[in-house]
Amino acid sequence: MRLLFVEDDEALGRGVVAFLRSETFTVDWVTDGETALEQLAEPYSVIVLDLGLPDIGGLEVLVRLRRAGNRTPLLILTARDALKDRVSGLDLGADDYMLKPFEPEELAARIRALARRRGGDPSPTLSVGSLTIDRNGARAYVDGRDLELRRREHTVLLVLAASAGKVVSRQRLIGEVFGHDDEAGPNALDVYVGRVRRKLEPNGPRITTLRGQGYLLEP
Repeated sequence: MRLLFVEDDEALGRGVVAFLRSETFTVDWVTDGETALEQLAEPYSVIVLDLGLPDIGGLEVLVRLRRAGNRTPLLILTARDALKDRVSGLDLGADDYMLKPFEPEELAARIRALARRRGGDPSPTLSVGSLTIDRNGARAYVDGRDLELRRREHTVLLVLAASAGKVVSRQRLIGEVFGHDDEAGPNALDVYVGRVRRKLEPNGPRITTLRGQGYLLEP
């Protein structure tokens, strides 16, 4: 799952991003509203938005993206505990909010809930043939055998399985796996796809590479 995290507090941001990545999320972290609006030209599953940004305020970012027709689920983070601020955010189109300070575990749970609500799929697992994936943790099984996936391997498999039988473009998979905070070499994605392909053998779904198109997971 790919998130946009908008937070200008460096210390808080580093801690939250590290935790979310440990929970198998792919996180793009930006520290101001203008960059956030530019970044939203790309698709995200959920946006986490701080209200107290240094340039464009969080509420203004929210107004602009909703006016532009962006309906990505959005959770507000705020240190403002006044009821009117929380009500304003929800009335302007936010889907949820959390007051600072907060526990990262609760933030992760709320993000997952927003993503499920958007997708209309409350199931924590995804199955493709003999493959079963735990959406909320870095676990996947073929006929009950734990594939022992690393975080990025889990993301590769989850993205492909969510579109099983359809081609997933290389560009989309790179965005989901690496985001914009990591420098991925030209062959990095191939390395992860290769690892997942080997772990699925011999009884799991097959990953096919389609030159110039992307990747296809077939049961």
